[in-house]
Amino acid sequence: MNFYGKFRLFLLCLTCIGLILISPQPAWGVIAQPERIPLTLDLLQERLKHLIQAEGAQMIDLRRVVIDLRPENAAFRDQFYRAMQGQLQGSRVPLGIDFSYSLIQGELRMRDLGLRSSLYGPALSSFFSEAEQAQLRRDRLRLSQLSQLSRSLLIQAQPAPLQITVFRGPLTVVQTHFDVFSSTNTFFLGRIEGQGVEFNQEVDWSEARFSKPVNLAGAIFRRDARFRNVIFFNRARFNQAQFQHITFQGSEFQLAANFSQANFQQMANFSRTQWLSNADFAQTHWQGQALFNKSQFMQACFLTESTFEKLLSFREAQFNQPVNLRSASIGEQADWGDAGFGRGAYLNVASLQFNAEHARILGNPGQVGRVLSVPTLQGNESLLRSLVRNFRLLEQIADVNQVEYTREKLRLREIRQRLLAVNLNTATVSALQRVGFSESQAAAIAQNRTQQPFRALSDMLRLEGINLSTYVKVKDRVVAAPPRSATGWLGDSLQWLGLGLLLALSRYGTNFWLIFGVGMVAIAYFAVLFWLVDRFRRRHPQPIVPTVEETLWMVGGSGGLAIAGLSAIFRTADAPWITLTCLGLITVPIPVILLAIVYQRGRYHDLMDRSYFVEDGSMRQLRLLIGRLPNIPRYPLFRERYAHILWNRRWNWLNYLDFSLNNLLKLGFNDVRLRDQHVPGLITTLAWYQWSLGILYIALLLWTLSRTIPGLNLLIYFK
Repeated sequence: MNFYGKFRLFLLCLTCIGLILISPQPAWGVIAQPERIPLTLDLLQERLKHLIQAEGAQMIDLRRVVIDLRPENAAFRDQFYRAMQGQLQGSRVPLGIDFSYSLIQGELRMRDLGLRSSLYGPALSSFFSEAEQAQLRRDRLRLSQLSQLSRSLLIQAQPAPLQITVFRGPLTVVQTHFDVFSSTNTFFLGRIEGQGVEFNQEVDWSEARFSKPVNLAGAIFRRDARFRNVIFFNRARFNQAQFQHITFQGSEFQLAANFSQANFQQMANFSRTQWLSNADFAQTHWQGQALFNKSQFMQACFLTESTFEKLLSFREAQFNQPVNLRSASIGEQADWGDAGFGRGAYLNVASLQFNAEHARILGNPGQVGRVLSVPTLQGNESLLRSLVRNFRLLEQIADVNQVEYTREKLRLREIRQRLLAVNLNTATVSALQRVGFSESQAAAIAQNRTQQPFRALSDMLRLEGINLSTYVKVKDRVVAAPPRSATGWLGDSLQWLGLGLLLALSRYGTNFWLIFGVGMVAIAYFAVLFWLVDRFRRRHPQPIVPTVEETLWMVGGSGGLAIAGLSAIFRTADAPWITLTCLGLITVPIPVILLAIVYQRGRYHDLMDRSYFVEDGSMRQLRLLIGRLPNIPRYPLFRERYAHILWNRRWNWLNYLDFSLNNLLKLGFNDVRLRDQHVPGLITTLAWYQWSLGILYIALLLWTLSRTIPGLNLLIYFK
């Protein structure tokens, strides 16, 4: 082919490409953007005569038309409303309207298309069916009760009967364009379908009632939209909608409300709303303020993966179920001040995006920290540190302690799982089958780990044959960790034991009254032990036993102190029985073994008729005995200062409480110690054991005080 032939072929190709580019759009493009025709009176009369059927209802077909209701077209507007009213009100069967793909210029007033009915009158219009009258009575009863309440409070006369507009049939506005839309004080008895509807000017739905489902998914509100005091008796869908300034103040959602993936470009006011079912705001974007003040959430509220650039306010809101903020983002401030949380309500803040340097989480001191919930430590450590920093900057020490307590509880759970769970990198195939894997799944895990060890549990999902259901079933019974030696396992065991004791006995140093109650129980318990070993020595050949009166005084005094301590434990501990179990593991086994050996061997040493305990008779005062040891030194001059305590006194039981108090709390009214002569070594061991526990108790008590006293806490963390 010569040059001219190639040139002609090139021009032919360019011509074909140009024809393709300027060719008409395919059929689907015409459907997506339908051509509209102007609505004339003749066309309107024709459409009114030829109704269409849609989901079992008769509809007036006003699709794909341009309806001009502007003031300059007043003649057509008046005739339009008269013709529509005559058709809608003259039919015994509820008629709907289909405005799909239409353009409505000017203001469309729904009150001029519906029926007028009195809610306070003696009876409803007989024009409505029984089902329609029943739905009207629901709102009539509610408004009547509110009217009676307002008259009783304001002492007003009987008002004139309230008129409400009733639209009986369904309303379809799919991808309809409105200039101005008004439906105030309107009761919609039929469903509303409005996917992709656009409102170019202000929209007012105030005092409207929706009996059937409302679907405004993908709707676009370019100006202010008012939904004040609206009631949705059925489901409401606003997912993927775009709002400018939106107001749902005082509204009520009786069934599920879906606002997922919606975009709020300015302030969104949901104050004093009632959500009787789930409220779904997942993946929403709030560019302005989000106000839910004084709202009531009877079911769950979902705010997962939502972004809040400005204020998020739930002040004085009430929650009966959890609020899910998983993976949400707080850009400026989230406020739960004076909010009320039911027994099953909490804030799930797992993976919350929150920077304490630029944003704040506010709430009542001592309350907001308790309702914050995180399911796992992995992936949330940075969040917990930010929360701690947030509450420290706000000087809410109780909330700081609560967040740290939550973090350590999660750490304890993580350590326990490392100790007890099956390791995917080391377990045998039979062990994997016992935790819930099938034979093929266990074999796949064993084969895969030879090539690449598991680093996280989610790595299981990449294996063929392991789906999400299997992962959920076994995730609490397996771990993915490097192989550990016996030393590493022992270290984890000691860490688990120590951390568990700190959590059980003091809530990780966050509750003074809990650790104080533990101390009172321990003091009373050891006082009884020392009294028993000192006063009940033998029955043969010469009995050395306490009197009945002394026994009653000892049991009564120690019992009262123990009851006070138990009361503090049960009021402040999250799991009081676990706290008592941990206390028992520390205080019961070794002392009981020592006493059992003492009574098994018997006591036949010298000075059997004297007490093992002596007191410093030189002074009586409240003293801090942090450096005092439990027994006197073997030096004759010290024996001159100390005298044996008296057995034949009614108040003798106080000496044993004083000795136990000295040993544990290092504080007492009198210096009571063990004598240095003829004391069995097992009894000395018992005294030294309590003294050693006292050193640990004092350290734990001081640590708890440093974390719970605001001034001391700030001095430690902001020095």
